[in-house]
Amino acid sequence: MNKQPLFLVVGIIFLLGGCSLAPKYTQPKAPIPAEWPQGAVYQGGRTATGEATVPVLKWRDFFTDKRLQKIIETSLNNNRDLRIAALNVERARALYGVQRSELFPSVSAVGSGTKRHSASDLTRPGESRTTEQYSIDLGIASWEIDFFGRIRSLKEQALQQYLATEEAMRSAQISLVSEVARVYLALAADRENLKLAQSTLHTQQGVYDLIRRQYEVGLANGLDLRRAQTQVDAARGDVARYNQLVAKDQNALNLLAGSPVPEDLLPSDLASVSTPKDISPGLSSEVLLRRPDIMAAEHQLKAAYAFIGAARATFFPRISLTTSLGTASDELSGLFSSGNGTWNFAPQVVMPIFDARTWAAYRVSKAQRKIALTRYEKSIQGAFREVADTLAIQGTVDERLCSQQSLVDALAETYRLSKVRYTHGLDSYLGVLDAQRSLYAAKQGLTSLRLAKIANQVRLYAVLGGGGDQNRAHQGGS
Repeated sequence: MNKQPLFLVVGIIFLLGGCSLAPKYTQPKAPIPAEWPQGAVYQGGRTATGEATVPVLKWRDFFTDKRLQKIIETSLNNNRDLRIAALNVERARALYGVQRSELFPSVSAVGSGTKRHSASDLTRPGESRTTEQYSIDLGIASWEIDFFGRIRSLKEQALQQYLATEEAMRSAQISLVSEVARVYLALAADRENLKLAQSTLHTQQGVYDLIRRQYEVGLANGLDLRRAQTQVDAARGDVARYNQLVAKDQNALNLLAGSPVPEDLLPSDLASVSTPKDISPGLSSEVLLRRPDIMAAEHQLKAAYAFIGAARATFFPRISLTTSLGTASDELSGLFSSGNGTWNFAPQVVMPIFDARTWAAYRVSKAQRKIALTRYEKSIQGAFREVADTLAIQGTVDERLCSQQSLVDALAETYRLSKVRYTHGLDSYLGVLDAQRSLYAAKQGLTSLRLAKIANQVRLYAVLGGGGDQNRAHQGGS
């Protein structure tokens, strides 16, 4: 059998690493300052060494609360949105495999056999009256030889889109982890406010009962009684409102976890939650380039570059090859050694002369690259703003907490003195009412600031690219 065509096919395969018409990719310059914002507001946002500490810190190391860790673990296993993101990764990987397979020829084989019995008067003496014949056709069906890199560019485009999907999966993980933590903390704060409302209701109910008895014996007037009643009604309304918020927080947490969260894993108040670790983004804003959403945008930009290469390749000839090997033998055992095989080559060359669709596709590819570049730059700018905002909160929240605690202490003393003056008949109940309202609002504000501080730590960890779990990047759900 002539083996030269076989060597020719093998040689063509090795030539597939030829030229590519895709433009060379260079990472664009980040359209943001090299360092984070500076000033008194941002004092808490940098370290002396300038090293970024977030990307290497796993969520299990950052979240020190054991109950929260268990809820996050459950959500990573059961959350349906995250499961959809994982399945999108699997689909992108499969699409990349489909595109990559076009680089290689598709080989098919067709076998057949016949058996014929001849009449005795049609055969010579001594010859067999039964003849058998078997044949096999081995062929390559319309295989495009990728001289100008069109298929390789499409393969590269599919690869970059797959990698972008993987980064989107990581981004979904970070969003899920941070959202679980946010809802968990909100539940803790609302339960703390519920305790405050219940305590206030109990106190105001006692004051109302005392004034009512005094009113019945003529020691208090009707105005003081009605004022005390308004405090009881307001506290009762707050209890109902915070009961509602606690229920909604639990519903949200159950949805994020993908299953009901046991009561023993839920926080009783903010004081029962272990605070996350303190982190710093370092001095350089280049840490943002490792955020998964920005890396996904860069992969999409690289895919746009590859698409340009595929569009450029359409201006050049496309060479397809159809090859078949036919072999026949009277004996099955001699099928591949009979020496009567034949090779058939049918090369086809398509030479583009003018095609409006080809030019339009090329213009689309260039516009797509500009769009991808703009989206990449916008992602970086948006990430910089997010980090700057969290640093502004980080740099000022402690001072606000200190001021709010001082305000609570002062109002608590004011409330105590107002009750003493009212008890001794030196002042009306209006002074007590105002002092109690101010103290109640100040305590609620203190809880909100404590929540804001912890939630901002979680926010900073997320916007700097922490919180993902790369080991789960390929999970498809259990």
